[in-house]
Amino acid sequence: MEPVEITEDGLLLRPWRESDADAVHRACQDPDIQRWTTVPRPYRHEHAQSFVADRGRQWELGTAAAFAVCDAAGGEVLGACGLNTIDRNHELSEIGYWTAPWARRQGVAVRAVRAVARWSFDELKLRRLLWGARVGNHASRLVALRCGVRIEGRLRDADPVGGAHEWFGTLLPGDVPGPGEVGPAGPGTLDARRAAVFGQPQPTLFATAGTHELSLRPMEERDLDAIVTTCRDPDTLRWTTVPEGYTRADAEDFLRFVQGTWAAGTSANFVLTDAADRYAGSIDLRLSPTDPLVADVGFMTAPQVRGRGYLPAALAALCTWGFTTLGLARIEWRANVGNVASRRAAEKAGFAMEGTARGALHHRGNRVDAWVGALLAEDLS
Repeated sequence: MEPVEITEDGLLLRPWRESDADAVHRACQDPDIQRWTTVPRPYRHEHAQSFVADRGRQWELGTAAAFAVCDAAGGEVLGACGLNTIDRNHELSEIGYWTAPWARRQGVAVRAVRAVARWSFDELKLRRLLWGARVGNHASRLVALRCGVRIEGRLRDADPVGGAHEWFGTLLPGDVPGPGEVGPAGPGTLDARRAAVFGQPQPTLFATAGTHELSLRPMEERDLDAIVTTCRDPDTLRWTTVPEGYTRADAEDFLRFVQGTWAAGTSANFVLTDAADRYAGSIDLRLSPTDPLVADVGFMTAPQVRGRGYLPAALAALCTWGFTTLGLARIEWRANVGNVASRRAAEKAGFAMEGTARGALHHRGNRVDAWVGALLAEDLS
């Protein structure tokens, strides 16, 4: 396959040259590139030299098409983009990209991916491009969305070494926005807002209950013993679905689970702590898989702090964050009929009770009725 150059939207995409090794070496010292790609660690200059040499051979063999992404005016290397494999039997390929740290937040990856995608469809006559990224790489996911990729699912344990999960999607010829078009997931959209939130470490929120200063922070290993104690409490067992005979291993599994849901952008799970940073409860906001503007809340309180008004204050702080930061329109609450403490906490936080849903919850092998309430974004105004 003959090497080609593509000039589009302020970028020059060209085959890699031996002289690019210095720029590749410098870019691949970046922690994000090392975190999200398979580059060697530590990344040495000989790795960069091998990288540019190998990409030239791939053009000759027709097995891949790797481009250096450069500034069309000055020629500076800004990143990498290309077709990692070309499968002529099925007329498809997988697209990959990274942006050098000195060129980020300029739309480089979006412009490059769109240009390579159009070239692959128009000139190579491919019928489909595949995209994949480790769950948690929200920057790559946002680029994919802005290029028209349809995110179709998640592969479990996709990495044979680290066992990491991977998002995957596809791009078809009619999906790619034209040069200069805003396209989907543009600045200010819900996708962009969520990527900015979940692509960063989980924040700490603050609340006040009377004279008590409270924090809502990410769960840590030091919280696990207190979580075990709370989950063994008779009232917790009565009203929640935590496993009976809760163990330290259960808590460790839960910690991994909540870290994974933050990385995936599907849930925000916090521990509630007092002014001395002692565990006082757990509270989480779970995004609806069917309606991006809806979420539901769940919570439990440590036995020793019940009755102090911690939960209403924490719930109000979490919901405010959900409305203002995640762009939610409605947050729902449900509890087994009879769970008066949970209902009081929700009502004090501003939730309006909407009724009783028959057989709405699965609890200890049975379907049970649930009280249902909701808080809307306009309720805070």
